Amino acid sequence: MRAGYGARALVYLVLGGLTLAAAWTGGQTEGTQGALASLKSAPFGVFLLWIIALGLFCYAVWRLIAAWYDLERRGDDDEGLAKRAGLAVTGIIHAGLGVAVALLAMGERSGGSGGAQNWTAKLMSLPFGKWLVAAVALGIIGAAIHYVLKGWQRKYERHIRVTSTTRKLDPALRFGFVAYGVVLGIVGAFLLVAALQADPSDAKGIGAALDYVRGQPFGRWMLGVLGLGLLAFALENAVEAVYRVVPRLQGPDVDTLKDYVESKA
Repeated sequence: MRAGYGARALVYLVLGGLTLAAAWTGGQTEGTQGALASLKSAPFGVFLLWIIALGLFCYAVWRLIAAWYDLERRGDDDEGLAKRAGLAVTGIIHAGLGVAVALLAMGERSGGSGGAQNWTAKLMSLPFGKWLVAAVALGIIGAAIHYVLKGWQRKYERHIRVTSTTRKLDPALRFGFVAYGVVLGIVGAFLLVAALQADPSDAKGIGAALDYVRGQPFGRWMLGVLGLGLLAFALENAVEAVYRVVPRLQGPDVDTLKDYVESKA
């Protein structure tokens, strides 16, 4: 679990740094695959990619185990089962990301808007493909709303152990969730447009979505804010790698940020 959050922290650290640099210099924006490709060219880059791939696989296994054994105490009612299914889906997604990173480490590269457009075209070629793409788009938009609300309503605090460090970092963690949700929402919106127009070329990956933001009025400022937000999301994952609480494994006696905030209310 903790290795997985650490791997995610490294991915979003690189992505956020490149996004902030693009806002500052006017250079090219990058998506997740582009950020990882940039990391590959750094000293020990291939080694770091393998570390990230291993971490993502660990995260995937953790999500699947947490869903099966209800380690997060979601419950067995309809809402709890839906949340556990969501954990399983994120596990499968991160397993796929782990495979993609491993392939990149071995010299292959796919992704960006071309990758988004290619798999959108493949989905659309299937029976009811337009509706499948729309369903995926709505799923991404739903995830985006979840992240924004998780940050805005501080729902993440119930999973973070309270310490002097986590108390100080809490505002940054909140900002990170909201910013990541906004980025996901833009990607999901473009994919929904692609489904409604039946045009795969309208689909965009994270890099192209960020480039779209930069093209708006005050776009470089907004891109800079999102870059800072992605760095904050990297920090959030790093905090979870160290301070995350697993209710069923650690019991009810561990004080969380949620407990601290409620005690001060």
